[in-house]
Amino acid sequence: MLFRGAQDFMAECLKLCSSDFPHDSRNLSEPSLILYFFDSGGGSYPKIFSLQYASWFQSLSNKLNPKQRIPELAFWHVPTHAYAKIAPHPGFPIEHPCVGSLNLEAVDPQVAELGFMDLILKRNSMKASFVGHNHGLDWCCPVESEGTMYLCFAKHTGYGGYGSWTRGARMIEVSEDPFTLRTYVLLEDGTVTSDLSLPILHDTY
Repeated sequence: MLFRGAQDFMAECLKLCSSDFPHDSRNLSEPSLILYFFDSGGGSYPKIFSLQYASWFQSLSNKLNPKQRIPELAFWHVPTHAYAKIAPHPGFPIEHPCVGSLNLEAVDPQVAELGFMDLILKRNSMKASFVGHNHGLDWCCPVESEGTMYLCFAKHTGYGGYGSWTRGARMIEVSEDPFTLRTYVLLEDGTVTSDLSLPILHDTY
């Protein structure tokens, strides 16, 4: 998709109101979390993050979070080349600092990104991104060894598409003051895998 699609959007998660001052406007003046959702193409559309994507994200993120104080998460379907660079070797065990239980294929990344991922990785406020596309992967890995940002795969949930691995869903639990994030895969049979908590996020909030 060479032009930004209508499916690209953001959502602000507002802070919980204080029980002492439930009508205080300061409780709602700043979100506690910003979510970005991107259409990464696929199917009959090119798997490309164009310059329009990069320009839109840069403009919007600088407007919403200029000091990068508010934690951010990003979601799209087709992984970028950054995922391929840090991926555990297909078929091998997933080792620390990565977590996961499924590593049975190589990452199938975007054709081109044109600056989009550079902007994502440079933001101290961007804590994790979540993608799908590869049904045989469910890991999360840090971009750098100190774990400033994690790149995660979701989980094949429905019964369309390829693969017979146990279905499930990647869950994300966020709390504020202080900000923490836990993400894990909940399988159909109730088993929990690929469990990751990110205390490192405290350092940059």
